[in-house]
Formats: sequence, C-alpha cells, structure tokens
Amino acid sequence: MTFPVSDHVAKMKGSSTLIAAQAAADMRARGIDVLDLSVGEPDFDTPDFIKRYACEGLEKGLTRYTSTAGMMEFRSAIVDFYAMRFGAELHVAEVAASCGGKQALFNAASTILNPDDDVLIPKPYWVTFPEIVTFCRANSVYIDTEDTDFVLTAEQVAAAITDRTKLLIVNSPNNPTGRVVPPDEMVRIVEVCASRGVYVLADECYLFFAYPPAEPFSLASLPADLRQFVCIAGSFSKTYAMTGWRAGYTIANPEWTKAMIKLQSHSATHPTSFVQYACAAALRDADDTIAAVNAMTGEYERRRDWLIPELNNIKGFKCPMPEGAFYAFVDVRGCFGERFGSSGEVADHLLREAQIVATDGEGFGAPGFIRFSYATSMENLERAIEKMRGIFGTSD
Repeated sequence: MTFPVSDHVAKMKGSSTLIAAQAAADMRARGIDVLDLSVGEPDFDTPDFIKRYACEGLEKGLTRYTSTAGMMEFRSAIVDFYAMRFGAELHVAEVAASCGGKQALFNAASTILNPDDDVLIPKPYWVTFPEIVTFCRANSVYIDTEDTDFVLTAEQVAAAITDRTKLLIVNSPNNPTGRVVPPDEMVRIVEVCASRGVYVLADECYLFFAYPPAEPFSLASLPADLRQFVCIAGSFSKTYAMTGWRAGYTIANPEWTKAMIKLQSHSATHPTSFVQYACAAALRDADDTIAAVNAMTGEYERRRDWLIPELNNIKGFKCPMPEGAFYAFVDVRGCFGERFGSSGEVADHLLREAQIVATDGEGFGAPGFIRFSYATSMENLERAIEKMRGIFGTSD
C-alpha cells in the first residue's frame, strides 16, 4: 500500500541535522563510541533556578490551558526583558508564545505566505527554512553569500528583490556558519525590505551567543515604522539550554500576531503552562539569567578559540572564525581529489573511519562544506581533532 502523502509535505526534505543525530543514536545503540559533532544542542543542563521555577509553577497548580497567545505574565516578561536589555519599546499585543522557535517560524511563514510568493533565503541556510517555504507552497529564492564571507549585505538583498518577493528570512548569529551580520548592516537590510514592501522573518535563536567584540543585537530595538515589517522568532532552547522544554515566542506587529494566534489555536494551542511560568520568572530574574547565559557563552568562546585554529591546521580544511552561535563551518574542498569527490563523502568517511558525526553542507545549501558543532566537551573536541589529523594529516 502506498500512502497518499499530500503534495506540499511530499516535496519537503527531511532534516539533515536530525538525520545525522539519528545516525549517532543508532551507532550508540550498537555500542559504538561516537563523537557527535552534528547536533546544535547545548551540552549544558538547564540552570537550576529555572528548574525550580517550573516546580514552583506546578506547585501553584499551573497545569491547565492558558490563552493561545500565552500567559500574560509570560508575554509581559518578554516585553520588559527586551526593554531592559535592548531598549526596545514593545507592547504585549506584539508578543505571542509558541512551542519552541521552530513553531514560531512556521506560524510566521504560514500566516504571511501565499502559493507562489517568493521568499529570499541567504545561503548557507538552516535546513528548515526552505522546507517551511515549500510547506507554504511558496518559492525559495537563494542569495549566495560566499563572496561576502557568508555575511548577508543590504546590497545583496536589494539586488534580489523583485515584484514577487514577499519575505526575507534572516538568521544572525547564523546556523550553520556562526557568522554575525553587523547591527548597522542588519538595519540597512530591514530598511531596504521595508522600502519595497517586503517583510522580514528574523530567527534570533542564537541571539545571545555573540562573542566579543560582537554584541547581541535584536531587531526588536528597531523603531516602530521599521518593526512593523519584522517578525522575530525567539527561543529559550539554545540560549537557556532548554531544548526539551519547547518554549518560544514571536514579536511582530499586532495584526501579524493576531493571525499567528488564530493559526496556533488550531494546532498546538499554547506551550506548557508551567513552562511559560518558569520562562517568565527567569526573565524577571534578569541577573541570574544573564549570568547563566554569559557563563555558557564564555565556555563556547573558549572552545571556539581552541577549535578553529586546530581545524585550519588539518590538511585540506579551511574555516573562518565564527563570531557567534556554536558551529564551525569548514570548507573541505581542499580534500577533493583521488580520495574524495564531495563533502558528503568526507562526512561519510569521518563517520565510518573515525566515528565522528558531522553534517554535510549540502543540506545547508553549501556543498563542499561540513558543519561541526562545538556544543560538546573539550575532551570530545580534542579526540575528534586527533582522529581527523590521523585521517587527513596536517598542513604544517
């Protein structure tokens, strides 16, 4: 029997990052010692004070439905936190809760896109961006950023906009490259879009993982006339090491927000009630929250500073220094020749011969590259580098 999958789902591709993660899980189940550098998941536990807030919410009996938009306490805490951290002048009517950043992105895209709308997506991109567009029956139009060292520019956006363009999806700090668009350039990008009536969907899931001299910058801080063209997809998953909690939110103009709330009322309804309570309490407890985030960011920076030079010392590897997130995006085209003909073959060889799980850049729209996540221990990184040296040699 062949199941009649709907056309718009049949056209979607599976997540290459989750496929790589499943490969690692399968190997572990067979008793193989795996070095998993594929998954973008913090290796830190959720801070204890956030766990305590969740328990407190349960003790208060917060186990029932909330508003689809989210608890008022949750939404107002986001407004106040962004005001404190970024000087943003938000209103509760612009905020809606979601079940993680991924649902936030789906809600935003599904409420603005019509079939055959064009959506600008900078390459390399997070694997889910084009699949959301496919689900909405719109068209992905890619902006290649390799010539600008994977940093999107307003000039590139202006050149790509046509009469069919409805939306631009941006992600900074970026997955998979770790590159950060400078704040002044990001503002110019939104200005270009607004002047042409194009909306911007900003995935800010790695917002606080920006390493000095780069600083966290949110489009929530834009003036109201520009912000009306922007939807921010926010998440607690990466920043607060809460991937399993499935808590996210959107910040958008009130009409866009109303549409997302209407859509969500027929899907997930709302994130878990006591999780919303814990998130709100954590944001109110700004000192502890920022301290926890800074501690994680500092550790990621330490790993980055060690890992990138080591990767660049491996024969055939080339990797720029990322300014944010926790990924190394390595150009492995220098390895092509008699042994390898593609980045997929390099990634497969690492898996089979060294039990190192990495993600082929093909899934990010960048064949010839491999993504390594350094959201793992220094011990694992050191072991992985040693194994890669044994396979490829060094450039010394």
